[in-house]
Amino acid sequence: QVQLVESGGGSVQPGGSLTLSCAASGYISGIVAMEWYRQTPGRQRDMVAKINSVGSTDYLDSVKGRFTISRDNTKTTLYLQMNSLKPEDTAVYYCSYTQGKTTYWGQGTQVTVSA
Repeated sequence: QVQLVESGGGSVQPGGSLTLSCAASGYISGIVAMEWYRQTPGRQRDMVAKINSVGSTDYLDSVKGRFTISRDNTKTTLYLQMNSLKPEDTAVYYCSYTQGKTTYWGQGTQVTVSA
């Protein structure tokens, strides 16, 4: 079992920055992928950024060049640095860890970008 807790969400003006954190606890061994997703009401949850076990990353096209995913060496903390935020980035952001065939989710943190 892996427990995930996100933090760092909040309200920011367009063009601003936020850094989300995801603290992991429990049995961390065998994590193959760590991801950030986001979801707005009435829409599906979309993958925003992904980092795999060897450190390779992938991003949603609309956040490339603005968002950066990273993790610490122990894989107990996952980060999402978000720069040049836009109103369309407003969503609840979730972190996920995939361990074998099981994906664990955090409870989500709200990010609101508005003037």
